[in-house]
Formats: sequence, structure tokens, C-alpha cells
Amino acid sequence: MTSIFRTVMGPAFDDLHPQLQRRFSVGLASGEACTGRGVMDRVWHGGAFVKPFLALGATRNILVPRTGRNVPFVIENVPYTDTHGRETVSFVRTFHLPGRPRRFDAQMVLGPQGDRILDYLGTHQHLASDLHPHAEPDGSLLIRSGEHRFREGVVDVRVPELIGATAEVRESYDDETDRFRIQVRVVNKRFGPLFGYEGTFEATYTNIRACGVRPGLRPVREESRA
Repeated sequence: MTSIFRTVMGPAFDDLHPQLQRRFSVGLASGEACTGRGVMDRVWHGGAFVKPFLALGATRNILVPRTGRNVPFVIENVPYTDTHGRETVSFVRTFHLPGRPRRFDAQMVLGPQGDRILDYLGTHQHLASDLHPHAEPDGSLLIRSGEHRFREGVVDVRVPELIGATAEVRESYDDETDRFRIQVRVVNKRFGPLFGYEGTFEATYTNIRACGVRPGLRPVREESRA
């Protein structure tokens, strides 16, 4: 068994910086969980029209409804087996903004054909996106989202491009500072940039068999549909 990122990327996974290889090898096979702690230099939004959508999404820990600079940040990548028997890795991001922390939750599983990652968003996994990771020439990792789907009860529909968005995540490792660098942009094809953040963090690794999955990290509801 290999990590979900190595499975999807194949030999290209070895082109990543060694620190990225370790971070994205987190899984049941490695037995490691990874916690990143750092500071986001900037958390930003697009035009004022996006605020109601961000506020709505925040009720289910999808995106972040506030902006800020020099925002303390934590990301928790913890592997576990979900209620449908699939290996899952959490990507739970907490932004310590003034007032109260805000979370952006995602849980990633391997797609049925092993050629993509399924990214389930929020506390109830009502939104799902296909993710396609690539190794860049400088050893960084680029992840682009593909099709988005909305699931609620019997509803299972593709999100139209007009109201959907494309996410692009770039993660690299800075050998001079011994820190990971991350830049995230969420863009609508028609309306332009909607949301993003950028900054740096350090990572620590723990034995998942010893520490387990802390309460509140897993979603309230787990979606079975791929």
C-alpha cells in the first residue's frame, strides 16, 4: 500500500522535494500524521459579491469568511479509515483570525480508478472535487481541481462553471528557512479570483497508531459517492 498522492502521481512523485515526499506520504502505510504550524502572510477575498457565499460556506467549514494578514495557521493531515472502508487523509486548516478561529475542512480519498484524488469538503461532505497533482520542475507540488459535484440526499449534480470555481494549490519547501511555502487561489471562470491565502509553516510528524484521530477532526457525515 502506498500513499494516495504517490498512487495518483506514479513515478513523478519522486520528482518532488524530499520534504514534500514525506509530507504527502502521510497515510496508513507510513503510519504518520503531519501537523503544520505557521503563519499565513495574507488571507484574501475577491469582490464584495463573494462575501455571502463565503459566509454560507463557513457554516460548514468550507472556505473562510474573513480576511487578514499574519494569521496564525495550523493544518492537520491525519490518515484513518472512513465509515465506507476507504483510506482517508484529513486536510483540516484552522486560521486563527481575530474573534474566533475559522476552519476549512477537507478529507481526501483515492478515486475509484486510482487516477485522481477525491476531495470532500466541509463538515458534511456535500461538495466533492477531483484533484490532479503534478510535480513541478523545481520540486514543488501543484494541485489543480477538476469537476465539482454537490450531494445532498438524492441530489447528485455537477456544479456548473458559472457558479463553481477552480482551486490551485502550490506547495514547496524552502531549504534556507526549513519551512514549507503554500499558495492557494480559488478562481471563478467568469468572476475572477474569489479566495486565497499564502504563507509558510513548519511540519512535525507523529505516530498515528499512538496518537489516533482527535475528536472533532472527522466530518459529521461521510459521503460514499465518488
